[in-house]
Parts: sequence; C-alpha cells; structure tokens
Amino acid sequence: MTDPIRVLHFADVHIGMETYGNTDPEIGVSSRVRDFLRRLDEVVDYARDYDADLVVFAGDAFKSRNPTPTFQREFAFRIQDLAKQCPVVMLVGNHDLASIERRASSIEIYETLNVPNTILGREYRTQQVETKRGPVLLGLAPYPARHHLLRGVEIPHNKTIAEIDAILEDHLNTRLEQLAEEASHYDMPRLLVGHFSVSGASFGSERSVMLGRDAVVLLSTLDHPAWDYVALGHIHKHQCLTLGRAGAPPVVYSGSIERIDFGEESDQKGFVWVELTRGRAQWEFIPVQSRPFATLRIDVRTSGDPTRMVIQQIARHDLRDAVVRVIITADSETDLLIQDRMIQQALHDAQAYHIAAIVRQVERPARLRLGMSPEGLDVDQLLERYLLTKEIPSDRIDVLLDHARHIFTMED
Repeated sequence: MTDPIRVLHFADVHIGMETYGNTDPEIGVSSRVRDFLRRLDEVVDYARDYDADLVVFAGDAFKSRNPTPTFQREFAFRIQDLAKQCPVVMLVGNHDLASIERRASSIEIYETLNVPNTILGREYRTQQVETKRGPVLLGLAPYPARHHLLRGVEIPHNKTIAEIDAILEDHLNTRLEQLAEEASHYDMPRLLVGHFSVSGASFGSERSVMLGRDAVVLLSTLDHPAWDYVALGHIHKHQCLTLGRAGAPPVVYSGSIERIDFGEESDQKGFVWVELTRGRAQWEFIPVQSRPFATLRIDVRTSGDPTRMVIQQIARHDLRDAVVRVIITADSETDLLIQDRMIQQALHDAQAYHIAAIVRQVERPARLRLGMSPEGLDVDQLLERYLLTKEIPSDRIDVLLDHARHIFTMED
C-alpha cells in the first residue's frame, strides 16, 4: 500500500486588512498586516516540518482586488517558500478577481511568469499533479464570477435579477457535476478545490450563509463519489459540511487564518492537514496563533462606583495582546460617574493590543405622558405620575401619597 499524499489546505489570507492596528515601522504598513503575514508563516513552517506533498490555497490572497506592491511582495515570499517544498495550487477567489473582465487577477502573475511548482486555478477544469508520493487529480473551481461562468450562455432580456441568479446557480452546479464526471475516469486520489458558498454552511456566529448575490452550490453536488476530499474557501468559519454522513467525502471550509473583526471573536482560526488516498481522506484542523479578540460586557447600574467596577472586571480577564472592546450597561446616574480615561489606562496596564471601543449603553427611563391636558389632573394624580417616572415601587408610592395628602390638607 502506498503512503497517503499529504495535503495542506488553507484559504482566505486577506493580506491588507489594517483594522485595529498601528503603523509597523519595519514594513511601513499596519501592524495588523503583520498578524496576517505571521499566520501565513505558520502555514509555511507546518508544510515544511510535516513534509507536505501538495499545498492547496482555496482563494482570496488579499483584502482588495488591487493590492499594493508591498502586499504582493510579502505574499510572494511565502508562496515561493511553499513552492520549494511541493506543488502549490492557487485558486482565484472573489477578492482576487479584477473588477473589469479582461484585467488580470491579483495572483495571475504566477502563471504569467511560469513560477515553478505553482498552479493557477482561474478556469473550471481538471488537472493531474505529480507529487513525491504519487499523482493527484485536481478539480479546480474558482469563484463563480457571472461574466466568466455565463460566458456564451444566452439570457433573455426580460429575465429578472432573481431569475438570472437561478440560471447562474444551475449552470454552476452543472459545471461542478461535469468536473466530477471528468475526475471519475482517473484511478488516483481526487481532490476538488472550490471558492464559493455551499447550501447549509454557516457564516460568522452560526448564521446561515446569505452573502449578497453569491451563487450557492448544493451540498449534494459536492457529495460525489468522484471526490475523496473537497477543499473550500470563501467562508471564514471552519466547518465540515458532511461530518457524520457515512460514505460522503469531507467537504471542508478551512476558514480564514486570522480574525477579521469581532464577528469572528469566538471562531478558531487555522488550516487543514489531509492524508489523502483513493477512496479515503483523513483530515485534521490545525489551529494557528491568531490575534485574540475580547468583548467585556459589564453592567454597572447597581454600582456606587461604576469605574472601579469596570476596572475590577478588566483585571479578571487575560487581555494580553488582545483587541478589546468594553460594552458598559449603565443608567443615567451611573453614566455620569464613568471615567473613560481610567478605563483606558486599566486596559493599557492589562497589555491589551488595541482598544477597539468603550461603548456605553445607557438606559434612560421612559417619561410617562401626563395627558393631553395636565392642568386637568389634581395634585395627587400629578404626584403619582411623577413617582412612577422615577420607578418608585408601587407599595412605596402608596405610602408617599398618604403622607403627601396629609401635607396637602394641612392648614397654614
């Protein structure tokens, strides 16, 4: 029996994200860019240390479609290191596509220069790749841009946007079925690489995928015996869509390698290590040392010293090197006692990497209407309404009204 082929699958690098950072003097860009490059360094190191046979990058190298030369250079350094180890498949994602059809994608230069050991996936096709432990059959499925996927397809002018989207999805699923049919003729491990949304996947905090006008691939299209493993990019949350389904190939989003914002605060980041043979794929998610994000939610409405309460809560958490936001629930009285400067200093003392925000959610009691004509209310009614606006308990209001009536009836 031959040794399984060792595959490293990662995606959604997004070099160029600069939110929650400061200028890094070493490379002249945001320190957050350094975070993303360090995560990519972890990928390179793992591929070398564990002797990868094939690296699969499932799309989205940069934050924008027009990355700066600095970002391109830093990404190229890491791809060059990976290509020294083994063949590297680079799929074109939606962030890699040019905004105009005939312009080159941000990663097309690797194909243009015929960079050794790199394979660009910008068309739907199959390709056999030789690795040091044997051949692999690849199915390449880049981001389904409408102008690419529907090229040559006649669409009547009276179709609505929803109808055009449905045509695109049908065409996309048909094209993937064709790739599976082509792959089924090869007696070797088979791997599909795709950058798109799949029905049933989760985005962010377990929300169903609703990414604008993304064409959605049916999971049943990918759950095909032609494939031994399906390596996906595009959704930042790591997940296996066929987990627990007997006989189904693993359909896996590796997820992004670094957190983008607080929507990914609780998501673990990393890549996937696969040992691939024909008819079987053993895979494992490998976490990376991504930048921690932390949200502190503190209710100070019952505190006599709200600032001190916030500082005490900060001290109870490990915020070292984290991007932190503090959300304080206060009322109109405690809000006046909160001192932001002291809270910021406490966060600096806790060695937080970046203070994203200190947000106050202030509850203000709704004012009760006195009626269209307050002049028509007697003093008892006016006082009762006033006490209600102060959220005085009803039994306490009764006592106060009794005392008030006594005062109102006192003779001079």
